[in-house]
Amino acid sequence: METKAVERSPGLIWPALFFGAAVLSLVVGFAVATPMPDLWTVLAFGVLFAFAENIDFEIPSGAGQSAGFMIVVASMVVFAIEGTPLGAVLVGLIGSLFIPHVLDRDWRKLLCNAGANALAIAVGTAVLLAFPESWLEGVPLLLVSATLAAVVAFMVNATCIGLSIAIAQHRPPRDVLLTLLPGQWLIYPFAVLGAGLGWLELHAGPIPLVLTITPILVGRQAFVSYMRAHEADEAALTTLVQALEAKDSYTAGHAERVAAYARFMGEHLGLRGRALEQLRRAALMHDIGKLIVPNQLLNKPGRLTAEEYERVRLHEDVTVELLGRITFLAPVAPIAIGVYAGPDEDERTHGMIERHIVAVADAYDAMTSTRAYRRALPQDVAFMELRANAGTQFHPACVEALIAALERRDLHHGAGYEAPERAAEWAVPPPDTGPGSAGLGDFAADTHPR
Repeated sequence: METKAVERSPGLIWPALFFGAAVLSLVVGFAVATPMPDLWTVLAFGVLFAFAENIDFEIPSGAGQSAGFMIVVASMVVFAIEGTPLGAVLVGLIGSLFIPHVLDRDWRKLLCNAGANALAIAVGTAVLLAFPESWLEGVPLLLVSATLAAVVAFMVNATCIGLSIAIAQHRPPRDVLLTLLPGQWLIYPFAVLGAGLGWLELHAGPIPLVLTITPILVGRQAFVSYMRAHEADEAALTTLVQALEAKDSYTAGHAERVAAYARFMGEHLGLRGRALEQLRRAALMHDIGKLIVPNQLLNKPGRLTAEEYERVRLHEDVTVELLGRITFLAPVAPIAIGVYAGPDEDERTHGMIERHIVAVADAYDAMTSTRAYRRALPQDVAFMELRANAGTQFHPACVEALIAALERRDLHHGAGYEAPERAAEWAVPPPDTGPGSAGLGDFAADTHPR
């Protein structure tokens, strides 16, 4: 609940002064009108709130949200029931001490954050006090009233922050608010948890509260670390795919399509969770070794010579070697490439069905895409090729899984469904038929792997 995204700007001086005056008025007004809250309870909530705010992070969608919100809701519940709303406002002020702003001596942001938090919490607490006292005594109705109060507090906070950002960056307030409001969906679980924590503090004191919330914050921080590592891995994956497509623009989109087909098959065959994610990464990286293959071989219109064929085949070894040297991709190296060798293949590869999924997905996309050596084949021909080579070149279960998954989704590819520009962008128009029709195969046959 604060404006860490706002750049240092002279434009913040007026919002800061306004919020500073508002905070002073709130503190003085509540101090005169209501009893003083228990300072130890204020400190307990305030320190927890400040800690949570200082370990805040951005989720992949770009919205920022901290676990501090549930501490805010808990403090609203406690101080509303005790009749000391000033305590909730003070918690908001303590939680506004964002360490980077303090170290930078950026008083404008500190005042903006403090004002936004204090106003939001004051309004939220007032909403909570407006409910019948009986609502705050039973857990079910307390959860409902606290959640509604939390929504109001969030909206007030978002409005205050949005106006501050709009003034500082000279942007229309509506545009800024539209970027903040999508985060509202994240507040509901925090609101419910906060109401429960407030009830716990009232009935068991601050020590159980701290003991309960600490594992939540620690677990959340572990999730933050995981998300950041995952984002870094995904960025590296994207860079590698872009490097391959920059080298061979004629196969742009191939890796993503193979990954999509592989996912269809994996889901059909019962893969879930981590196995499905590893399959996606393997499919995206299955051709990364082609970075060492000259483009004139990858896009040669005619049949490859034996020497050229062996040189192209080297990309499989390079793929395994390269992936094995990248920590987060090493687990997918054994399944990124592979050729089915018969009914006993699963036994020899310890049941790694994923490698056969990638092989079928790769072959299907090769057949249903226009390449230098051949225009895209019709989908029914691609299905016929896959089935004709099932049991020798392709894993039968994977072939049937792909066909069933595509038919269930009513997806069509190949001749008649390929984007017209894909067939028209070649310097030398590809023939209707040619070597490499199945995308994989052995050199002695009429098909060459590309």
